[in-house]
Amino acid sequence: ELCTIKSMSNLIIKIERPAFGGVFIGRHEGKVVMVRGGVLPGEMVEVSVDEDKKDYFTASVVKILEPSPERIEPPCEYFGICGGCSLQHVPYHLQVRIKEEILRDSLKRIAKIEMEHAASIINDDPWNYRLRAQYKVSEEGLGLHKKGTREVVKIDRCMLMNDKINEYIQGAHSILKGVKAKEFHITGRDQLVARLITKKAAFSIEDAERLGPELMDAGLSGIVISRGREEPDCFGKTYISLDLSGYEYTLSPMSFVQSNWKLNQEVVNIIREMLGPLKGRRILDLYSGAGNFSLTLAPDAGVVAVEENRYAIDDGKRNLEINGINNYRFECASSEKFKLKEEYDVIILDPPRPGIRYRLIKKILALGPETILYISCNPSTFARDLKRLSGKYDIESIRMIDFFPQTYHIEAMALLRLR
Repeated sequence: ELCTIKSMSNLIIKIERPAFGGVFIGRHEGKVVMVRGGVLPGEMVEVSVDEDKKDYFTASVVKILEPSPERIEPPCEYFGICGGCSLQHVPYHLQVRIKEEILRDSLKRIAKIEMEHAASIINDDPWNYRLRAQYKVSEEGLGLHKKGTREVVKIDRCMLMNDKINEYIQGAHSILKGVKAKEFHITGRDQLVARLITKKAAFSIEDAERLGPELMDAGLSGIVISRGREEPDCFGKTYISLDLSGYEYTLSPMSFVQSNWKLNQEVVNIIREMLGPLKGRRILDLYSGAGNFSLTLAPDAGVVAVEENRYAIDDGKRNLEINGINNYRFECASSEKFKLKEEYDVIILDPPRPGIRYRLIKKILALGPETILYISCNPSTFARDLKRLSGKYDIESIRMIDFFPQTYHIEAMALLRLR
């Protein structure tokens, strides 16, 4: 009986095109089928229907019936089990094309924007590029979430992390096995710093004092242990130094980092070129982190950086001091609530996935800076916000940035000029 129900719900469809979020689209009798799993445009596949939504089906791949000639063998043993990567079966040049297509489609559908994009910023090597890993802690050791679940898959070597992180993790499994912690974040390349996140009730100061030094002996230069809302316990030197286009950029495991550092440096250089001569100009950097996109602009321009994570501001202030930068100040506030009182020539926006609240867009439009640089990690909110800004601004350029090869994530950057 069950068998026939299952076979009834399996469909055979042709994959037509990609959509955002690691999903591909096909049709069954005219109705859209959103397919999760490792497929490619042009492939005939058997899928099982997960849900029948009124306008479309969601489905998972059961079998590839006619594979695309472009398909490659995923090199990672965890691909398809771990939820981190979704494109390892796609050669890199095609991953880039797929992401460009998704970005163009979002802009056309949501914002009615159709324009030639500038050349995408891509990787010469799409592996081992990450200098931050956010592992889950489980009974077996460290791992990542199993696709679509909260279950943890123990991972010995992640092909997106750099060698130094992978090496450390192999030794850390036995130390962290069964420890009552939620997550272990590790950052770095030459030196490594980490953060262990636990609930206050599950972890005492004595536990922290025992575990901190043990994790350091295994190869960390510093560790921060966050026990619930308590002030974190720090051991060793808890920040690393990176080169940011000739400046020293320090970073702790408590603040955000663009984890594809090589590409990040390239983007920072491109931003400097795009903004042109900066002498005497005033820049507002919203959602600034420790100053990643605006630090290198400061010797020429005056910068106000707005960030609500006080640990990122601590990193940022250290960066100003180390590099002897004076005409730059941090404001600890949410970008949404920050009072826009001064005049600015340039506003840099790098919001999280939900994009920019309409309230803030209205404030920016009222202020009317001559240039807006918008960096986004979500094509649909990017398109929505560009549509709202395009009442007053011309879009000078749009380009895709592939910070996260092998995954479905897409970053994009737009330069807007006041009309």
